[in-house]
Amino acid sequence: MKFAIISKGDATSDKIKRQIMQYLTGFDLEHDEKKPDIVISVGGDGTLLYAFHQYVDRLSETAFVGVHTGHLGFYADWTPDELEKLVIHLAKIPFQVVQYPVLEVIVRFNSGKGEKRYLALNECTIKATEGSLVVDVFINGDKFETFRGDGLCISTPTGSTAYNKALNGAILHPSLSAIQIAEMASINNRVFRTIGSPLVLPEHHKCIIKPVNDVDYNITIDHLFLVHKDVKSIQYRVAEERVRFARLRPFPFWVRVRQSFIGD
Repeated sequence: MKFAIISKGDATSDKIKRQIMQYLTGFDLEHDEKKPDIVISVGGDGTLLYAFHQYVDRLSETAFVGVHTGHLGFYADWTPDELEKLVIHLAKIPFQVVQYPVLEVIVRFNSGKGEKRYLALNECTIKATEGSLVVDVFINGDKFETFRGDGLCISTPTGSTAYNKALNGAILHPSLSAIQIAEMASINNRVFRTIGSPLVLPEHHKCIIKPVNDVDYNITIDHLFLVHKDVKSIQYRVAEERVRFARLRPFPFWVRVRQSFIGD
């Protein structure tokens, strides 16, 4: 089995990276940064998001596992004092691979400028660079509403515990193949009206938003920050690709949610 390790870059994470490297090569596993079978993230959830985008073109071949060097995360659930146990699981014990949905984002441009496609593990957000975001929202080809407000957040089930939760979106179990649309400070009065509630779309549905006015857009894809001009439309749906995680031991999702937000 080939492996790669991505560190957060702080002293603690780099030390753990060196330890894991020594242990795994001692078990005759091959270190391969270009075509790994498994990627070990050392840091936090942000580090694993970075690792996801580093290997976004290898999602069908590469699985991820996270070691956290700070607070317990949703992606990084192994602790530094469990390194030997983690290495033995990877080197000696067959492990299960679980697959979760990711978000496909396609930005299309006016004037024949083509399109750009992105995959998000957590979410995509969109805001206008100046003023309120004003867009028409279409679901499966039918106009649903005209949104006016600060912005929109479209998240995956695994990302539902991140920015989406701060917007009062629902927490979705990652086994659900769906995406969620949550509003940021929508304008609702006698003239303007939006649904005002998060929407959950199944995998065979798609959402397209179309600008009402000619403005530039701030778009985030997980931790990536982009500015797009001359946007014709943006399409969101559950991607055909899936992210793969190495499940080395039971860690129920709802236990993780309780520990992260409520405590033991």
